[in-house]
Amino acid sequence: MPRYRLTIEYDGGPFVGWQRQDNGPSIQGSLEAAIMRFSGESATVTGAGRTDTGVHALGQVAHFDLVKDFKPDKVRDALNHFLRPAPIAILEASEAAPDFHARFSARARHYLFRIIVRRAPLVLDRGHAWHVVHELDAGAMHEAAQTLVGSHDFTTFRAAECQAQSPVKTIDKLTVRRSLDEIDVEASARSFLHHQVRSIVGSLKLVGEGKWRPRDVAAALEARDRRRCGPVSPPDGLHLVRVDY
Repeated sequence: MPRYRLTIEYDGGPFVGWQRQDNGPSIQGSLEAAIMRFSGESATVTGAGRTDTGVHALGQVAHFDLVKDFKPDKVRDALNHFLRPAPIAILEASEAAPDFHARFSARARHYLFRIIVRRAPLVLDRGHAWHVVHELDAGAMHEAAQTLVGSHDFTTFRAAECQAQSPVKTIDKLTVRRSLDEIDVEASARSFLHHQVRSIVGSLKLVGEGKWRPRDVAAALEARDRRRCGPVSPPDGLHLVRVDY
């Protein structure tokens, strides 16, 4: 029974998220339906990250098993054909080792959150960036972000419904960079808590606005209290960029 590994790009806007649900179309459900149409087999697709409603991916990784043996290029092309017109693309398909697991074999996940600061409404980037109309201090945001790098109890920045066994996570990289009107927040870790990146970005925005100081982010982290988190950012700007194995 061959195991296939996929690298996937998608626009999360029309979906309820990665995970199959009863209240609307999902990335996982769309992929499984396409696999059934081209192979005649029912397969469960397991992703490296369960992205939320509206969150995008440039390089999501997933795996699934089939009874029949297909060439990887055939899998890629057939899935792309049957996924149309959904905004999902299989960038690469390959055969994987039987013990490869898209979620549990991952060594690092890399996310990008895009913020665009301008008075004019977004047109080309609508739905793919957080539109902020007032000025933000990216330097202060980056300074605050460094207090979150390393291993910490991230209870403050964890969704109430998060199912992770522990709130302790290790952030390897958290940078804030500005280029013209765009501010990019880049976060890397082995794994993240539910809403962790969006919670952090929402708090960093308060620093950028001057409502919080960098030490206020550190104090919120130390409080280990969800009520000390800033407003959670919208999902539009969040992109799963890459997964390392």
